[in-house]
Amino acid sequence: MELRLDGKVALVTGGSRGIGRAIAAAMAAAGAKVMISSRKEDALKEAAAGMEGEVDWFAANAGDAEAAAACVDATVKRLGGLDILVNNAATNPYMGPIMGIDESRAAKTVQVNQWGVLLWTQLAWRAAMEQHGGAVINVASIGGMSVEPSIGYYNVTKSAVIHLTKQLANELAPKVRVNAVAPGLVKTDMARALWEPAEEAVSAKLPLHRLGEPEDIAGAALFLASDAASWMTGHTMVIDGGAMIRTGF
Repeated sequence: MELRLDGKVALVTGGSRGIGRAIAAAMAAAGAKVMISSRKEDALKEAAAGMEGEVDWFAANAGDAEAAAACVDATVKRLGGLDILVNNAATNPYMGPIMGIDESRAAKTVQVNQWGVLLWTQLAWRAAMEQHGGAVINVASIGGMSVEPSIGYYNVTKSAVIHLTKQLANELAPKVRVNAVAPGLVKTDMARALWEPAEEAVSAKLPLHRLGEPEDIAGAALFLASDAASWMTGHTMVIDGGAMIRTGF
């Protein structure tokens, strides 16, 4: 099956590296005009230059309402609309037992990972999707469906994203489809502390015997954005190499 997005405009937050970058590249290669956003201009320029197709960039902190609004506005003005929103940007400023997190880092995690998803979706809805329809893809995590010791509060926000996906799907139907992807452990810079020290040992525990690559998640996001998923909304696709089979969750 060839998945195409010709004539569509996509906005990907956290699009300069990792999963977001892979999703943006896949959508651009499938014919979409793509806007990528993250905090750092240099990283955005480098990422955009390495993608085929029409790719623009706009620097914005995902948890900053003013910057998010400016990015959505720029997407509509520069690229001619907004049909696909990928809420990928995330942060994890704290690792350790949840009883040890302080208010500041907890608030930052919620601001980007949870509130940011709703904020950008509201903006995309008002700017284009309320009138023209579209698709929203939220990047959650299998952590939002399970329990682990080191990134517990991050996982709390990802659990919220999974529920928010259902709520938004209900409220924005029938014009806008809202789905999520829940990656397992993917080899990104953000997750480096979880996989780099013992990649072989971690991989051996997975049924598919390898960690995820950003492109594994990009394929699922491309499917959800395409007409092939036109009768699908409110769901979370798990892409984890079979990890949850063995954890029991």
